[in-house]
Amino acid sequence: MPISRKLILFICALGLVAGCTTDDHSNDSSTTSAALSSNPAQADAVLKVVRDYMAEAHMRSVILRVSVDGKEIVTKALGESMTGVPATTDMHFRNGAVAISYVSTLLLKLVDEKKVSLDDKVSKYLPDLPNSNRVNLRQLSQMTSGYQDFVLGNEAFAKKAYADPFQAWSTDDQLALAIDKPLLYEPGTNWNYAHTNYVILGLALEKATGEKMADLLQENVLGPLGLKNTVPNLTAEIPQPVLHAFTSERKQFLNIPADQPFYEESTYWNPSWTINHGAIETTNIDDLHDTAVALGTGKLLSPESYKAMTTTDLRGKTTALPGCLTCRPFDKNQTYGLGVWVIGDWLMQNPLFYGYAASEAYLPSKKIAIAVAVTYSEAAFSGSGGVPNGGDVLFRKIGAVLAPDDAPPMK
Repeated sequence: MPISRKLILFICALGLVAGCTTDDHSNDSSTTSAALSSNPAQADAVLKVVRDYMAEAHMRSVILRVSVDGKEIVTKALGESMTGVPATTDMHFRNGAVAISYVSTLLLKLVDEKKVSLDDKVSKYLPDLPNSNRVNLRQLSQMTSGYQDFVLGNEAFAKKAYADPFQAWSTDDQLALAIDKPLLYEPGTNWNYAHTNYVILGLALEKATGEKMADLLQENVLGPLGLKNTVPNLTAEIPQPVLHAFTSERKQFLNIPADQPFYEESTYWNPSWTINHGAIETTNIDDLHDTAVALGTGKLLSPESYKAMTTTDLRGKTTALPGCLTCRPFDKNQTYGLGVWVIGDWLMQNPLFYGYAASEAYLPSKKIAIAVAVTYSEAAFSGSGGVPNGGDVLFRKIGAVLAPDDAPPMK
């Protein structure tokens, strides 16, 4: 599988899963047992799904928190962070694309405050950026700008990132790999997953407000939501205690034969290539769960902005496109709003990169919140080093248990 295709599995996080299980361990300071649940039968059913899938998909660890209408169903850690070190519910991990939803929430809050407009051209804030007079803030947030991605399908990115996963990336490093390339389509007429959009959106919002992204998010999103364990880290630092991650994803890049074992720790690989600097974060399962509730209810937004974030207007309007690896048709099973996935009737995000995978999801009609973080054993990875998103699959399986009449569509 070419590196460009492999990166779709790792970073865009749109696929299914594979991982490993070890002994069940829990953090005694947290509500972890079915006996303490508001619904022990539901807790048992959820944990059975998790244990079964851990064994099937070779997951190293799973940390989860699930609630219904604000009532705790289960919070639990299973498996190991490292060999002989149990995973616990207070461990921190990278949240990846979840921060995209924070940035889109920030954008919409600024819209509510009349400080920016979704229809503002990017050129209003970044006039020297190529094609900035053709693209607006809404299109950046919904990934309909047509800007090419500097990650997915970009061989220059793969070579640089996999040659030295510890290196620090600047914003110029990110944009230099994509910004001068032609747009894939006329802005607003199709969709493609591009980290480029959220680097540019972050720069535009910093310019519009005169503040740095880390401060903007803390003041407008993280602070108001009480997310005390969600913090920006431009370096590879992760606050203690740490959920460790391991991966085989560099296997093909390093020309290691498919039948030869290769598995390395990736916990402290540098994430500075991902999105806007200041929105690259670590979190824990409590904050991931509370994020699902906050985003799913539009807690910080006006009704108009919440409607804009959760729009399904791309259904039936997007297509596959030659030369575009992530362009795709959207339908009732899956579409993209402003910084959030709309999966059936569920709202979610599902990061996957550098050995970490997760999902946070909310079903507004039944007030179900699901947060899952996973890591993988060596057996989870394919011969080429690929692995789909175990957090995504577990969200769908847990959702089917809790809302069988409105289950998330399985892929």
